[in-house]
Amino acid sequence: MATGVAAEEEGASMQTNRRPIVGVLAGALLFATLVALPADAAGASSSGNHGTNGETDVSVCPSVVPAGQATCLGRRRTDSAAMSQRPARPGVLRSSATIGNSGAYDPSYLQSAYATPSATNGTGQIVAIVDAYGDPSAETDLANYRSYFGLSSCTTANGCFRKVDEHGGANYPSGNTGWGQEISLDVDMVSALCPNCHILLVEANSASISDLGTAVNEAVALGANVVSNSYGGPEYSGETSDSSSYYNHPGVAVTVAAGDGGYGPEFPAASNTVTAVGGTSLQQATNTGTRSATETVWSGTGSGCSAYEPKPLLQTDKVGCANRTISDVSAVADPSTGVWVYDTYGGGTWAIFGGTSVATPIVGAVYALAGNAPGSTTQMNSLPYADPAALKDLNDVTSGSNGSCSAAYLCNGEVGYDGPTGLGTPNGVAAFTAVKAAPTVPTAPTNLVATGSNARVALSWSVPSSNGGSVVTGYKVYRGPTSGAETLLASVGITTSYSDTPVTNGTTYYYKVSAVNVFGEGATSAEASATPATTPATTPGAPQSLTAQPATSKGVTLTWSAPTSNGGAVITGYKLNRSTRSSRETSYVPVNCTAINGTCSYTDTGTSSRTTYYYDVAATNGVGTGPVSNQASARAR
Repeated sequence: MATGVAAEEEGASMQTNRRPIVGVLAGALLFATLVALPADAAGASSSGNHGTNGETDVSVCPSVVPAGQATCLGRRRTDSAAMSQRPARPGVLRSSATIGNSGAYDPSYLQSAYATPSATNGTGQIVAIVDAYGDPSAETDLANYRSYFGLSSCTTANGCFRKVDEHGGANYPSGNTGWGQEISLDVDMVSALCPNCHILLVEANSASISDLGTAVNEAVALGANVVSNSYGGPEYSGETSDSSSYYNHPGVAVTVAAGDGGYGPEFPAASNTVTAVGGTSLQQATNTGTRSATETVWSGTGSGCSAYEPKPLLQTDKVGCANRTISDVSAVADPSTGVWVYDTYGGGTWAIFGGTSVATPIVGAVYALAGNAPGSTTQMNSLPYADPAALKDLNDVTSGSNGSCSAAYLCNGEVGYDGPTGLGTPNGVAAFTAVKAAPTVPTAPTNLVATGSNARVALSWSVPSSNGGSVVTGYKVYRGPTSGAETLLASVGITTSYSDTPVTNGTTYYYKVSAVNVFGEGATSAEASATPATTPATTPGAPQSLTAQPATSKGVTLTWSAPTSNGGAVITGYKLNRSTRSSRETSYVPVNCTAINGTCSYTDTGTSSRTTYYYDVAATNGVGTGPVSNQASARAR
């Protein structure tokens, strides 16, 4: 990161090369060009960006727009490392780049980074995506993204997905590949963080603020709990009127991208009734549901001090900005630590994206996971400011810069509030919840299981349904010789397993577990018991219910259930056998599957089209490989 004079030069360069150009003559010339071009031609852009490790990316929409117009803020990676990678499916081993899943983040990494209750929350919530122009492939591309990563189906047929024009009808606007890529990015990010949410796509007739704003109003009229807006343009003197007309919806979370051009305010992020979302560079090491992340300011994120909009009541920084300060909160936006997106309308299928267009629907989805219902008079952008700092419901981003500015906090990451990242990034949903319960101890852990083996009892459990308003800091394990007589055995850290050893074979032990946070220890779990024995472990049983069907795009997709017995040892993986002749299956490929609801999935893409393949699968543990499953066959696509 550049500092001092170098930082000022870097900031100046970013503002020259990457910020929307504001000027009467430039704006007039560009506007004439945009009007003259067909919608799709106006989507191309040459605005480039370079990462520290050779990453390159471009904006997928025009980087120059006049006042009263907006541009989408998605940025697609173009370097060879990104172009040659493809994400791995859940449970499938594949050589990976440094970041996440083969070079970018998938739903499991994003949910882990921001500690979201994505598996349980979001039912009944409607997240609206507002973008300009049309994407005729939006629903099919969304289906491919969700299917690939094991997310539930979201289609028009099952009522989860709905697409309308800016007036709520089916008179869809003309297509545009740049904005079409933005649409794919937006719906994929809502799906990644809130797979239980319904998605409402509202396509505006053009990229004018009047059309986009009309689409926002229509989304609210159709019952949206959240409206995500991944676009922006230069500020203008009439924006306060447009802010009031289009972006003022108490009780509905309206999220807006802060911009991708470095320091300098944009509209509608400058509106004082929206949640302005800045961007970070994210390093999340695992996808197991626990945050292991570090974040810094992304050098391209927007921030700034509005020239026209008054400061919201709960935004108290006044030393460097008497008006509205951008941003409020933030999430990942750096294309070098980007996300996977599935898009066919813009060309290709899988691509890595960044930009505050990534962060905006992520924060919108977190609002939806919080379960807020429209109809209240609360301005939802006030909720993060009302969150008690002691609860650590936001991850403070304290380093990095997006340019040079008159007051350091407006363009540098600092302890507490700063312009590029606002109050920080989501840590669960508490900071985005309208009614904040008084913090308390966690509820009891669930699903405690005790498994005996030779001189050992292995315990596992699930996290509490509520952390009491503060993060769980550890667990306490209790053991007793009889039911109900448990006493403290051990205090452990943030883990959901424990090995009790040595213990006496043939003796039954009884266990309970409790969770701890800064407010104390919660209730103990339901009791579990086990009797360790010297019975030697064996190979696992046969996997159950193997099925095969043609894959969505290429190959054969297989699913199966775990064996009814693991043989007394943890299942370490599966061996998939294959043949083009029935009952002649031989070893084909190992599969590392973490079963979701007891089910594993694998897509065999190393097939020849229209050829029938026969499969069976066997499970392995520390002892060896067990018997094969039933046979399944399918004709490859």
